[in-house]
Formats: sequence, C-alpha cells, structure tokens
Amino acid sequence: MRLTILELPARWNAAARALAEVDAAIRPDTDLVLLPEASLHGYLSPEGDADLTPFAEPIDGPTARACAALAAKHRVCLVAPLVLREGAALYNAMVAYAADGTRPFIYRKRHPWIPETWATRGAEPLPVVTIGDRSIAIAICYDLHFLPRESADQLEAADVLLFPSAWVEEPDFRIPRLQRLAHNFQLAIANANWGPGDVVVSGQGGSCVVAADGTVTAVANDRLDLVV
Repeated sequence: MRLTILELPARWNAAARALAEVDAAIRPDTDLVLLPEASLHGYLSPEGDADLTPFAEPIDGPTARACAALAAKHRVCLVAPLVLREGAALYNAMVAYAADGTRPFIYRKRHPWIPETWATRGAEPLPVVTIGDRSIAIAICYDLHFLPRESADQLEAADVLLFPSAWVEEPDFRIPRLQRLAHNFQLAIANANWGPGDVVVSGQGGSCVVAADGTVTAVANDRLDLVV
C-alpha cells in the first residue's frame, strides 16, 4: 500500500480551497491519502475561535460528497475530516472514502480537546479495517494520551495507525510519544499534522511516519505531501 500524507496549512472557512489543494496534490500512484484533523474547514480561526458548529453537516452533506468525488476521481481511499452532525450530536470525525463509493470507516474522536466544547465524545472504539493489504486503525490528536489504556486490543490488531492531528504543544513531544506507541505495539504510524497558515501556533508541521520499531522514517519538512 502506498500512502500519501497531505500537511494542509491551517485555514478557516475555506473548504473549497483546501479541497482544490487536495485534488492537485494527489499523485497517480497513491493508494491511500490522509488529511490532518479538521483541515478542510479549519480547527482554529485567526481570532482564536474554536467553534466548528457552523461547519457541521450530515454524512451525506456537501463536504462528504466532495471528498467521495475526489476518492472516485483519483481511485484512492481518501481519509478526510468532517464536522459530523448526527441528530443533536456533533462529532470531530474522520471518514474514509473508498474509490468504489463505500466508506470503510467513520471515526468519531473519542477525546475532544479542551477548546472543542462543541464536540460530542465518540463512544465507539477505534475502527480496525483492511485497506489494500494492511490492517488500518485511526485515532485523532488528543486521543493519543489515552490509547495505551483504552485501545490496546485495536492497536495490537493493526499494522498501521493513521493519526491526523491539529497539534498544539510547546515544547512539542508528539514524535517521541508516537515513537513509544509504535515500538510498544509494533505498528507503523502515519501522522498528518496541520501546517502553519492563517493560524500559526506551536506544534504545527512535522507530519511524519514512524516505523514499527519506533524509527522515524519520513518527515514532511514543510512540503505539502509526504509519500511513503
């Protein structure tokens, strides 16, 4: 399986622009494309607004349809963020869109971070699905702090953990944490982190791939895409 991580810059309320960048960046030899957490509508506005409620939509809404269309166009599995509305609940979600129109998983973030007061906590465990020739699991950003205790069975069953993030930390210990997790559970980790853009905060950039032995095998280094 060939994986592309797209480190999209932090923007706010500019989903059409972000989707156009994704469309232009997908390479023809890619099997799976991973986008950062909340990277289509934005995670934080330049004024510090973290309320994503205005961007919420159902699973068949315009953002989801646009992502499904990109997956079909490029014949890839696109794993993209969605502010998902289900009844009265709003989720910080990541959705996998397959080229055949199916959705291998919808993951609702189990641990919204402090500013995500709008978000409902996801109740389902990490999904583990087969994509291509790999068993794939996914967790989002702040989930990282709870994975060893809550999700050991899922991590042990997976070959690869997809880890989209909008990381905010100074100093930034994200990569050492990912290295420990990869080594302890013997799985590779693909991290798509938000990059500096309309919002610049500590912890942005540095999207990476960590091998199952804890070795960092690739870092974005300010490129838009990281192909592994």
